[in-house]
Amino acid sequence: MSRVITIDPGKSKCGLVLADITEKKVYEAIIVKSELLEDYVRKLITTEKISQIIIGNGTTSREIKEKLNFFKKEIITFEEKNTTYRAKARYFELFPITGLKFLMPREVFILNKNLDAISALIILEDYCKTKFTLNQNFDFKTWLK
Repeated sequence: MSRVITIDPGKSKCGLVLADITEKKVYEAIIVKSELLEDYVRKLITTEKISQIIIGNGTTSREIKEKLNFFKKEIITFEEKNTTYRAKARYFELFPITGLKFLMPREVFILNKNLDAISALIILEDYCKTKFTLNQNFDFKTWLK
């Protein structure tokens, strides 16, 4: 197993995905307040065998990379251009609208503040040049506050 953490960095919040590159599966996808990110990653690396961390090269990526310098393995900075925009479409690929909900505007089902974890997933998929599946039914809107 090759577990990786992917982070979509931001000033106040970050999207974080824990995935297995070999299995092409996402095991966790959450949104973390930026000030809690370092502690959360420390906790993850004690419970999971993380081989690398991939960080989007946008807002605050340098600061986050410095905060995570305790991670003694590879930390990669990768292009994240348009990931938040692309996350809206990816959300509906992962969670298709069914039934009568299909008659409602798609925008009512997601808010931009909940797209950071999907943006982190897109960064990972772009890096690996493949799509990932979800290991279980979970909500990408989960916040760690």
